[in-house]
Amino acid sequence: MAEEVQVFGYRSGSFSRRIELALKLKGVDYEHIEEDLLNNNKSDLLLKYNPIYKKVPVLVHNGKPISESVVILEYIEETWKHNPIFPEHPYDRAQARFWAKYIDDLVVPAMQKASLSKEEEREKAIEELHNKFEPLENELKNKKFFGGDEMGVVDIVGFVFAGWIPAIEEAVGFKLLNHKFPNLRKWIEEYANHTVAKQILPEKDALVIFIKNVSLKRKY
Repeated sequence: MAEEVQVFGYRSGSFSRRIELALKLKGVDYEHIEEDLLNNNKSDLLLKYNPIYKKVPVLVHNGKPISESVVILEYIEETWKHNPIFPEHPYDRAQARFWAKYIDDLVVPAMQKASLSKEEEREKAIEELHNKFEPLENELKNKKFFGGDEMGVVDIVGFVFAGWIPAIEEAVGFKLLNHKFPNLRKWIEEYANHTVAKQILPEKDALVIFIKNVSLKRKY
C-alpha cells in the first residue's frame, strides 16, 4: 500500500518549507495543502490535526498528524532513514539539536524584531541580531553547510533566514547581514544554488511583496 504523506503549510512562511525541504532531500513524495494564514482562515482539517497550537506545519503520515517543525524533522529522519539529515554520532546529533533550538529561540525573534524595527530603534535591534548571528558565523567556519558538504538539520532549520534575508533586506531597505558575516553570506549563496533547496526557496519578488504587506498590517 502506498504511503500517504501530506504537509499542511503556508508557502509564504518559512517553517512549513523546512518540512518540504527535508522530504525532498529524502526523496519522499508528499501532497502540499496550503493554508490561508494571511487572512487567518484556517481549515477545519488543520484545527483537527493540530488542536493545541492551531498552526502550521503539520505532517500527516498515513492519517497520523505530527506538529511542530523540529519534531516533524526528527520524525522524518526516523521514518525514512535514507539520505540522513541528522548526524550519525549521538554527540553530533545533540549539537545539531542545540543549534536548531538556538535558531528558533534566539535568531528568529531577533530577526523579526530587526525587520520590523522603527528607524529610532533600528541600530540597537540590528546590533542584537548580529550578536545572535556571531555564534552561527563561528560554527559554520569554512564549511559549505552546517552539515558539512551536505545539508543537514541545522541548514534546514536555517531556511528561516537563508531563504528570507535577501528578500527582507530588499523589502525593508536596510541590511540585516553585513560584511562581518562572510561565512553566513557564502552559506546563503550555497543555499540558493543547491539543487534541491532552490526548488523550495520562495520567488524573491513575490516574497518582497508579501513582507511589505505583512509589515504594513503589523504597523497599523
